[in-house]
Amino acid sequence: MTDKNDSKQKAEAANEPTVEQQKAEQEAAQAAEDALQQDVTADEAETAGQSSEQTDRIAELELALSKAEAKVNDQRDSVLRTQAEMENVRRRASQDVEKAHKFALEKFANEILTSVDNLERALQLADKEDEANKNFVEGIELTYKSLTSTLEKFGVKAIGEEGEAFNPDQHQAMSMQESDDHPNNTIMAVMQKGYELNGRLLRPAMVMVARNSSSGVDTKA
Repeated sequence: MTDKNDSKQKAEAANEPTVEQQKAEQEAAQAAEDALQQDVTADEAETAGQSSEQTDRIAELELALSKAEAKVNDQRDSVLRTQAEMENVRRRASQDVEKAHKFALEKFANEILTSVDNLERALQLADKEDEANKNFVEGIELTYKSLTSTLEKFGVKAIGEEGEAFNPDQHQAMSMQESDDHPNNTIMAVMQKGYELNGRLLRPAMVMVARNSSSGVDTKA
């Protein structure tokens, strides 16, 4: 019985690790832990590097996007300015064409007005009571009416009538005369009619202006 116990104790002692084995096991465990820690540190460093690269890439993309948006805005502004300039050119061209249509006859009308003046003077000087001149006077009147009617169709209008208020933009005061029979600063006589073409003055009317003794005449614009 004693021999069996001794054998059992010897077997158990043989199975127990020695100090050197325990130390070796501890060192191996520590080495494994250190290796694992190094792997973790390396993974973290790699992840940090990837994150930094992604951040830089995002910044580059944002900068590129900002530049692209700025370029688009500049191009949009350029297109809008071009459109505005084209619209201004089109509007000015349209206005020039309209003015050309309205006032193309200006020079021609001024020449015709000389004939109108001559016909008016002829009618003023003609002896309408003389039967011998009746047909002659009627011919002048018909010619005068036909000519003035044609001018009116093309926008030529006579201005300056007796009794109108003096307007320095349309009338030229050739003389002033005191009169209590006419309101102050009104036309009391027309020496030569004025004309306008579609609202534009061709020539002012030459007039005599009434002036009351107590006041003057405004002959300035």
